[in-house]
Amino acid sequence: MAADYDVIVIGAGPAGYVAAIRCAQLGFKVACIDNWLNEKGDASLGGTCLNVGCIPSKALLQSSELYEQANNGFDQHGIKFSSVELDLKTMMDRKNKIVSELTLGIASLLKANKVQVIVGTAKLLAEKNIEVVNEKEKQIISAEKIIIASGSSSIELNVAPLTEGLIVDSTGALAFESVPEKIGVIGAGVIGLELGSVWRRLGAEVTVLEAQDVFLPMVDEKITRDAQRLYKKQGLDIKLNARLLGTKIKTLNKRKQVEVAYQDEKGDHHNVFDKLIVAVGRKPNTDHIFDDETELILDERGFIHVNDKCETSLPGVYAIGDVVRGPMLAHKGSEEGMMVAELIAGNYGSINYDLIPSVIYTHPEIAWVGKTEQQLKAAGENYKVGAFPFVASGRAKAQGDTSGMVRILSHKETDRILGVHIMGLNASELISQAVTAMELGASTEDIALTVFAHPSLSEAIHEAALAVDNRAIHIVQKKH
Repeated sequence: MAADYDVIVIGAGPAGYVAAIRCAQLGFKVACIDNWLNEKGDASLGGTCLNVGCIPSKALLQSSELYEQANNGFDQHGIKFSSVELDLKTMMDRKNKIVSELTLGIASLLKANKVQVIVGTAKLLAEKNIEVVNEKEKQIISAEKIIIASGSSSIELNVAPLTEGLIVDSTGALAFESVPEKIGVIGAGVIGLELGSVWRRLGAEVTVLEAQDVFLPMVDEKITRDAQRLYKKQGLDIKLNARLLGTKIKTLNKRKQVEVAYQDEKGDHHNVFDKLIVAVGRKPNTDHIFDDETELILDERGFIHVNDKCETSLPGVYAIGDVVRGPMLAHKGSEEGMMVAELIAGNYGSINYDLIPSVIYTHPEIAWVGKTEQQLKAAGENYKVGAFPFVASGRAKAQGDTSGMVRILSHKETDRILGVHIMGLNASELISQAVTAMELGASTEDIALTVFAHPSLSEAIHEAALAVDNRAIHIVQKKH
């Protein structure tokens, strides 16, 4: 019996919808299954990233940053206000409008590429059959190839069970109707810092509890030291080595609040918050994605086991994005979707997992690609370092924001770039120059010989490359 489709994609997030579109472009008959619905009960494509993750959080980060600048940063430019008023509802409406427009855009793209969108929850059965269930019906469909891109969800804590309106995950933290006086954040990772930054800018007193004794261990140590100092100066109270013991909902002055018990090297502590945000990471959505008879292999953390081509243990079944190994990043999932589509078509496809950029959208932004200095030390690599602070950048001074720096690490003998780390204005945009250079196998000499526009923030990359060999022009370097 012939299959219903050439390719079925489970999930319409950044990994799934990209895979579906590319497969359709390559001539396949494609269906994409997703169960995300908006408040009206209609399909809301784009997954966590578009609906309650990357996009809405960046919208609020931008709005809250403008609010803070209007309160504290415009005076230096000669712009003065008699008063600044926060309209949180309008800010949230703007965020929701952006999400709506982009999700509708994904729907339009899938339709234009003749991808059949099926609303429902999917389960992989034997022989590449898919069971799809929604409120109206249950159906079984089949395909020659299956791509699992079911994404991830927030990790919940037994000691801090989600309680509507009080103890929330990242989704709930994007929908507060008013600015809480005191917010606790469990987890000083990317999500915790970004959400903490939003509400701190809007006027909340924010305390971040992090169980690890090292701040942002995945980031270059020099960058994290400066970042921690800047966050503290901004008003984020980050407590490291703080292990959460438990939470209680208490009513104080006729108002429900969250009492948090935690422990650090100084002993046991209690704190009371109006809201508590749990941001301790994400887990793959693989609990109910397949029938046990399929014998799909997972690892001990629930990720689907795949090879370097994203092939699972089942012939003709692929898995991409947050359900497989590697960083849980939208752009990583999208590129895996592109690769798998090409491979299914018999074309060449690959990803360089060593060069996937990461970004923290705080202020200043932090972005990096490649190895950190601590990784190179641990591996015994011979390396050189070049750094350039934005305080010496003419463009940064003109924009009134000189925090941060660019650091470049290169191999001592070959000069090949091993890692680039940026903290500062538009770091998320600047890091792409480093990714491109490293993908092409560039040396710091290659960057040093490249002409950069003046004045621009990107000149800091040029100067950092020059600094690797003590040739920086706009700073005085110590010989090394």
